[in-house]
Amino acid sequence: MQTKIDIVSGFLGAGKTTLIKKLLAESLTGQKVVLIENEFGEIGIDGGILKQSGIQIREINSGCICCTLVGDFNAALKDVLRQYQPERILIEPSGVGKLSDVIKACAKIALKTEVELNLCVTVADATKYRMYSRNFGEFFNNQIDNADTVILSRTQKLDSDKLAAVVKDIHDRNPDAAVITTPWESLSGDTILAAAKASPLLNRADLTEHEEENNHEHEHHDHGHHHRADEAFDVWSVQTPKQFQKDEITAILEKLPQYGTVLRAKGIVALTDGGWLQFDYVPEEIGSREIAPDFTGRLCVIGSELNKAGLSALFGV
Repeated sequence: MQTKIDIVSGFLGAGKTTLIKKLLAESLTGQKVVLIENEFGEIGIDGGILKQSGIQIREINSGCICCTLVGDFNAALKDVLRQYQPERILIEPSGVGKLSDVIKACAKIALKTEVELNLCVTVADATKYRMYSRNFGEFFNNQIDNADTVILSRTQKLDSDKLAAVVKDIHDRNPDAAVITTPWESLSGDTILAAAKASPLLNRADLTEHEEENNHEHEHHDHGHHHRADEAFDVWSVQTPKQFQKDEITAILEKLPQYGTVLRAKGIVALTDGGWLQFDYVPEEIGSREIAPDFTGRLCVIGSELNKAGLSALFGV
């Protein structure tokens, strides 16, 4: 039996982890699933959240699959296949990763291993599509252009005309992509998987060694058009045992725009009443929920031109 590989890509805060949790709970129960989680930053947060789903997780946190980690990623994938022999591997690249490079890394392994490249999905926040496409196009648009299926999140917050404009732009960029627009709450995980197009990744990404060398040579010299995520984005992350009050976290998150262009903040923290809180922030949207205790608190803020000393003072860590 071949192991299926599914890539679930998406820009910062689009909802990748939420989608994966839904699929695990509704569609992949009973299957032997391993998640390879690549977060941009030094501290794994989403992996800790997903561990509650009871699946095996391999975290790669020291960089992006698409930049410095291609060797580590290849080794991790081979090790997962050897150690767990899973039916399915879910790969969740960093939100600022380039999907085209993740595809190449997977395809290279698939040519030499008994795996089947199955789904290549990008999750995109419909409400922020225009802004992210315009301001972070090198990373955001790459994920749209190279997906076989684009799953739009937060579509219920757009009127029909604006949603239609987003779908048109996606089809203009990527005419072959399937686009899912129905709010997730109305869809089962099985429906989402059935709507997602099976990926012809190998046909598209089967590069010869010579072609890969030429591409890397081009990217190395053409600094004006090829940037690594760690050149374009800042990350501030810290582990802390500090206890917070729930409303204190909300007040802190509301102040984040004062500390740079904050695209994403997330964390797991202990509360003064003995509970634990998981929080998420994207521009103009704050969410939180109480969770089971974790081994320590973790905070992570991603954006550009971050005031890192200010963030340390803001959180008091």
